[in-house]
Amino acid sequence: MTAGRRQGSSLGARAGAVAVGLALDWALGEPPARIHPVARFGQAMVRAEERWWADRRSAGVRHAALGVLPAGAAGLVAERVAGRAPSLAGGTALTAAGRSLFGACADVARALEAGDVAAARDLLPTLVGRDPQGLDEKEIARAVIESLSENLCDAVVASAFWGVVAGTPGVLAHRAANTLDAMVGHRSARYERFGWAAARLDDLLAWPPARLTALLVVLAEPDRAREVVQAVRLDAPAHPSPNAGVAEAAFAGALGLRLGGSVSYGGRAEVRPTLGTGRPPEPADIRRALVLARRVVARLELLLVAAALVGAWRRHRDGAV
Repeated sequence: MTAGRRQGSSLGARAGAVAVGLALDWALGEPPARIHPVARFGQAMVRAEERWWADRRSAGVRHAALGVLPAGAAGLVAERVAGRAPSLAGGTALTAAGRSLFGACADVARALEAGDVAAARDLLPTLVGRDPQGLDEKEIARAVIESLSENLCDAVVASAFWGVVAGTPGVLAHRAANTLDAMVGHRSARYERFGWAAARLDDLLAWPPARLTALLVVLAEPDRAREVVQAVRLDAPAHPSPNAGVAEAAFAGALGLRLGGSVSYGGRAEVRPTLGTGRPPEPADIRRALVLARRVVARLELLLVAAALVGAWRRHRDGAV
């Protein structure tokens, strides 16, 4: 078997394992927080930060390496112990968070549908870091849709992408980098320098999955392809995140909405660029966004299964030669 054929078969095998992992996440959801490996990882990194924090980029580089490199090494060990396909399916199921993401968005939608804006505000911190107090129902809807699009990329598409590209080490290393970015990658007096490395690493790892997310949105809503491409090409570059802006713009174009606007983090106000040319979101648009997100995941699963079948056919063909 040539190197090219071996690589194609290997990619197909990884695609199949990732498809199984995403299906497991959808069927079972995430483990309880007290035993969730990602939660335990976060606790360990909090202790590391308490010990090693310094207002220097070099300290942040060390912190990021301390989190990401062992995660990748753990993936290598898992592949040796459990086998490549089982470890990748399990790693994908543990690092993806599609079911919990969709559930959290649906919880806010139900609160708004019941007219309980206060309850919706109370639920919002499970999805976004912005200040929920003072947000009306339309602003809550915008926050949910923006979070859904961004986290669909981070918690589903990126896990699938890095699983196919780099196996279990890729899945675990990406989740470690993304978790560190959520912990220390935001701009503040404490993390301006210390969190720089985690933020830049997460930006780098999320760059391909964000563009893949936009492509999947086009596949999910082909009739809105022109609007999606226009929003991604013209509006996303103005967003402060090189990746979140792409996912949010794609959703805005597909749903015919206008996202972006003022947000507040820890009492600090920001004005995000406008994404899309449609109307502002309404509470009912959360359900529409969830339907779109499910279609995106379905297209992703179809692509993974197709790649797995092609890989299996190649392995069968080469074995028969």
